[in-house]
Amino acid sequence: MSSEMTVSFPGGKKVTAHYDGFDITSDQAVDSGGEGTAPEPFDYFLASLATCAGYYVLKFCEGRGISTDGVAIQQSWERNESNKLERIAIRIQLPPDFPEKYHKAVVRAANTCSVKKTLADPPQITTETFVI
Repeated sequence: MSSEMTVSFPGGKKVTAHYDGFDITSDQAVDSGGEGTAPEPFDYFLASLATCAGYYVLKFCEGRGISTDGVAIQQSWERNESNKLERIAIRIQLPPDFPEKYHKAVVRAANTCSVKKTLADPPQITTETFVI
């Protein structure tokens, strides 16, 4: 099974991915020559991990009839002196009335995120040119 996404260059430092009827635009920060009008590509990578974990937390709560009021995901990351990403921490904020018996289970649910699983067992990535 394969899927496809195309990328265009609408101007400046903007790059737009077109996928399944959506346009996902990125830009660079002003200090990197962009206009700062959209997240940078790496920001989308980080957001994909946080929102994926969030989806599985949402699904967990919905499946048990637990309200998501007061539930939130906090994600932080650390870089080394070479600016390489070294650690990502995902914390699930739970309200005081969230059932204690589900604390560990909601973490397991968040850990089923397909983005996290892909990082743990990365795919082969190839890059090539072609002429039309």
